[in-house]
Amino acid sequence: MSWVSDLLAATGGLLARLVAGGEISGKLGNVTVLMSPAGVKAALVAVVGLGESRQFGRGQAFRAAAAAAKRLAERPRRRVAFFLGEGWTEQQVESGVSGAMVGCCGQDLYRAEKNLHPFEEILWDDAYESVLASGRILGESINLTRQLVNEPASRIYPESFAAEAEKFAEEFGLEIEVWDEQRLEDERCGALLAVARGSMRPPRLVILSHLGGAAGDPVLALVGKGVTFDSGGLSIKPTDGMKTMKCDMAGAATVFGAMQAIARLELPVNVIGLAGLVENMVGGDAYKLGDVLIARNGKTVEVLNTDAEGRLVLADVLDVALERQADRIIDLATLTGACMVALGTDVAGLMTNDQPWCDAVRSAADDCGEAIWQLPMFADYDEQIQSKVADIKNVGEGRWGGAITAAKFLEQFVGKTPWAHVDIAGPAFLENPKPWLDAGGTGAFVRTLVEVVRRWNG
Repeated sequence: MSWVSDLLAATGGLLARLVAGGEISGKLGNVTVLMSPAGVKAALVAVVGLGESRQFGRGQAFRAAAAAAKRLAERPRRRVAFFLGEGWTEQQVESGVSGAMVGCCGQDLYRAEKNLHPFEEILWDDAYESVLASGRILGESINLTRQLVNEPASRIYPESFAAEAEKFAEEFGLEIEVWDEQRLEDERCGALLAVARGSMRPPRLVILSHLGGAAGDPVLALVGKGVTFDSGGLSIKPTDGMKTMKCDMAGAATVFGAMQAIARLELPVNVIGLAGLVENMVGGDAYKLGDVLIARNGKTVEVLNTDAEGRLVLADVLDVALERQADRIIDLATLTGACMVALGTDVAGLMTNDQPWCDAVRSAADDCGEAIWQLPMFADYDEQIQSKVADIKNVGEGRWGGAITAAKFLEQFVGKTPWAHVDIAGPAFLENPKPWLDAGGTGAFVRTLVEVVRRWNG
């Protein structure tokens, strides 16, 4: 803190006058960069607005630090020191540390001239020592998710995605199983396999296990949709609708990021992460409208839209989670455009078959500052997915309530196990940058999943 005192003394009250004159704004995430006065070692000083003090929490801490990092990362910098302010809780500091790591990394993976330049070294006040490690782990895990989402589909496809999981599983001590196409057939994953049929890339199912609890302790399952590219299949998307479909595996990437963090934080809980990985493509063997599929749990499904494929993939993966004796389930998926129509692009939809479990997930998201809103699961919606030729169909009646009818479809595959479905179609990917985050993959809900696990007591 001494250098902050030195700065205030060296400016002779200049900072206070700039604030009073409105030249420096206290609006959350507003960054003002100043040349340092004589006597201060730093060449530049960035002053960041924290917003209303009564509203300041972990989400605001994340955004403020990320905004400062993003602004400073516009040029290469060897060393950046952060002072997060007095009175921050350890949770807020942890969020600030992770935000600083996320803000300085961009989607410009293949640009010769980078838009953002991650810092070579970040210095922190000694007072933050107790949470520096966990903040760094969260930041790196969010950036793992973002990088997976930002990679083009020519580099991240089912086999290569599974290989990435194998690499970090070995590095951080996670147990891993990878089911290849033959194993998926042996396991009767008829819905997942149907979606994969149009692609030359064979599907995979990845199961990561973190056994931090005792044998016999409850098991939490995190399930992610991993459609590494979604053309829409025979119900093909228009060009504009396909441009960002490399991000349709963001649910799986979020689960992978969270599982890495859970392992590295050595949380004393039993957690499994499952991801169904496919491409949904147009090919001679692509599944067709009118096909009737047999899902792993034996339910028959009439296909009336091949672009409603994510729920078919998740159906089989959710059944695997049940077989692995999951006591609670959270699935995450970029599942429906209807959820964005309902809630916009910054808010995830939350649906459930168990209100106490839903409340626990909602509370964790609220505390982390990740926007989520519960949608109803009234029994009347079940009628919309009833089929005349099979047990159920993969779309509801018309356009209305599409996010809910998709969740109602998934509910058919979780039995009575408490389950929460998070539709992240909006917040998983930014078309345009925010002041605190580059466009592209966001890593949204990695922090929420980790918070759920930290609170988990079965």
